Amino acid sequence: MKSHSGSFQSDIEQMVQKITASGRISRADQQQFMAKLLSKQTISAPEEALINRVFDLLRTGRLRVVD
Repeated sequence: MKSHSGSFQSDIEQMVQKITASGRISRADQQQFMAKLLSKQTISAPEEALINRVFDLLRTGRLRVVD
């Protein structure tokens, strides 16, 4: 049985894979990503690792923000 939390992580994981594969994050991707994050009251350790991965890529310039 798949839990809601597992579904959330899967959504986030898919978004992170798409973002990292392209090397870009659009404003729409950013809004969708933030909406998913804000819809949760707590974030698990695996979810936090995925989120940190995106921020690390942004911080190091390996991920571009595009319109």
